[in-house]
Amino acid sequence: MYITSAPEVAKIAEDAGVDRIFVDLEYIGKDLRQGGMDTVQSKHTLEDVFKLSKTLTKAELLVRVNPIHEATDKYSSSKEEIDTAIKNGADILMLPYFKTVEEVEAFISYVGGRAKTMLLFETPEAAENIEEILEVQGIDEVFVGLNDMSLGYGKKFMFELLADGTVDRLVSVFKEKNIPYGFGGLASLEGGLLPGKMVLGEHYRLGSGCVILSRSFCNTSKITDLLQIREIFEVGVGAIRDYESVCANATPDEREENRKGVVTAVEKIVEGILSRV
Repeated sequence: MYITSAPEVAKIAEDAGVDRIFVDLEYIGKDLRQGGMDTVQSKHTLEDVFKLSKTLTKAELLVRVNPIHEATDKYSSSKEEIDTAIKNGADILMLPYFKTVEEVEAFISYVGGRAKTMLLFETPEAAENIEEILEVQGIDEVFVGLNDMSLGYGKKFMFELLADGTVDRLVSVFKEKNIPYGFGGLASLEGGLLPGKMVLGEHYRLGSGCVILSRSFCNTSKITDLLQIREIFEVGVGAIRDYESVCANATPDEREENRKGVVTAVEKIVEGILSRV
């Protein structure tokens, strides 16, 4: 998956083999909980959904809406936002930052079977209530958002949740419920504080089916030349696809060795973060 509202970039990503283009409408409450963090806070619109729906020919269009909310003088209600996103061409709708079964039930009801539904588990409350939440009928997919969930648990680095077994615990429930799942973000194979190769190895160990290409994979706020963007996607996605075959053929011992390597690397990264505080 790749997050963008630019049709020309979306088309490049699609041509390079990205399966889903991700439009991010979420803004309600996001600046408060992520204030000061180096995270992406998009300013995408429902009009962007329409534009991208007319651009894409192969990739699915995933739209993250706002958390469940009522209408105010500043924004329309969740139901209106979801209705318009579907009307404008969304294939999949993602519900972020939920905590209760009631929020999930409302979301599923508002979508009403007109698009696929994906729950974004990114609060400790959602993680602790996972069994009850996944009893709700109409959930097509789930995703674990490591940024906000790590904040909720008081962690210093998002991949601590991968190293400490939190993601393993959630995944075990997803498997039990037979719901497709993914988690986190992926930079280039060698890039990121935690190298992409190690992260991709964990996706295969855990049976994940999707990942978001992170901002550092191709930061279009800094790189604006479309030829350069195309080269980054063609080379980068191609390298990821090639390394996926390595991960797919890894032995159980090799996957366990990678897991241990992730734990060690995360511990060192956290030590470095704490030493700078």
